[in-house]
Amino acid sequence: MVLERDKVIVLDQAAREAGVMVGMKRGGVTTLAADALTYDRSPMREVEMQREVAFALLRFSPQVAVREEETILVDVTASLRLFGGIRQVCRQIREIVNAIGVTARMSVAPTGQGAWLLAKRGRRRVLKMGSLERTLGQLPFLVVPEVRSFADWFNGLGCRVLNDVRRLPRAGLKKRCGVDLLNSLDRAYGLSPELYEWLELPPSFSARTELPDRVEHAEAILFSARRLIVQLCGWLSAQQLALTQATITLEHERGRQAIEPTLIDIALAEPTWHEEHLVRLLKERLGRIELEAAVIAVRLTASKVESAEPPSDSLFPDPGGSAQDHNRLIELLVARLGAENVLRPAPTSDHRPEHANQWVPVQNTTKACPPPAELPRPTWLLDTPVRLMIKHHRPFYGSPLKLVSTGERIEAGWYDGQLVTRDYYVAEATDKSCYWIYRERPSVTTEEVRWFLHGLFG
Repeated sequence: MVLERDKVIVLDQAAREAGVMVGMKRGGVTTLAADALTYDRSPMREVEMQREVAFALLRFSPQVAVREEETILVDVTASLRLFGGIRQVCRQIREIVNAIGVTARMSVAPTGQGAWLLAKRGRRRVLKMGSLERTLGQLPFLVVPEVRSFADWFNGLGCRVLNDVRRLPRAGLKKRCGVDLLNSLDRAYGLSPELYEWLELPPSFSARTELPDRVEHAEAILFSARRLIVQLCGWLSAQQLALTQATITLEHERGRQAIEPTLIDIALAEPTWHEEHLVRLLKERLGRIELEAAVIAVRLTASKVESAEPPSDSLFPDPGGSAQDHNRLIELLVARLGAENVLRPAPTSDHRPEHANQWVPVQNTTKACPPPAELPRPTWLLDTPVRLMIKHHRPFYGSPLKLVSTGERIEAGWYDGQLVTRDYYVAEATDKSCYWIYRERPSVTTEEVRWFLHGLFG
């Protein structure tokens, strides 16, 4: 499979109406449209963009080669079954290329050289060697770079397409044009092996992209940041790694008014290498940020990674989603609401109900202590116990309460000056509602029996 950069010049409607045409010089353009925006070509930036696309395509195969004439070659032979066939592979590659913000001409062939030549003429898919030979033979011979320096000679011989060149004697071609021309044709037709220098992966990932303009709204950064995310996912797939923590660095103005970059840390409860989940998390985080200054560049760094574990398909999946789905939901809530607003219970080793549980951020990895009691306790505990009335020697809360459980005696807190001496019971009202009440044990100073409501059962 080969991707070749499209050489497209974009003219908007206003430029066309002003008379601007493709091929005009800059002076002529500014004469017709004084406010027209023109940009100088940057070969270095084109090479960087080509490598960005190559890194993103690593998710389909570790065999990705960056070739001359803005071409990327990907060997997807071993990946077809994994991604559902060549049509699905092409569709997903097209989506990734569009996400990065470039256009490309894509072609598929049994040989890399053949796919490259087909892409130059806009041909799409040729899956069999016989069809490849017939299709290549009809291409203009100028698609082969090694032929171009001998174009006048071939034109003088009446050659127009590759079939005409291949009909010439090989010995004469070798003597006149050299061995490189024959080797190029043999690789395209599958007559000789192809050797490519595959893209080398760095041991760590850190990529940076400059924004086309000064951006003052965090949401507008998402498009450029997604370009970095698709590169990261390609690197993770090729390395068979999963991301657990990443850092987004938003760079601001330089010079005298320079300020420190804005850092966005993304911590994942479940290791992942999926683009969609990372984009959603970043979108939520960017929506909660107020920028101190305009952003001119974005950098994405993979802070922590670990070996990726493929998902295990169960014959009878758990209802309500898998553990990975639950973790992704928690991560999305944290990104949207903030870590301080998404809490989980953390039982502590204390018999007093008001001290037996604490609420900590859901991403806090502190190990919780098991609850001290095995008797039933309510899910809703009142902040302040409510003293109950006594009628006919029974606690009363809307109706007389009937004790339906054995007592749970709690006598603790002497070590921190908050001594409690209580006997807890589950009580039932006449409407079958259940409450958690306790009786203060009489002390030496008073013999009065007092009952309190401390919790409600659902």
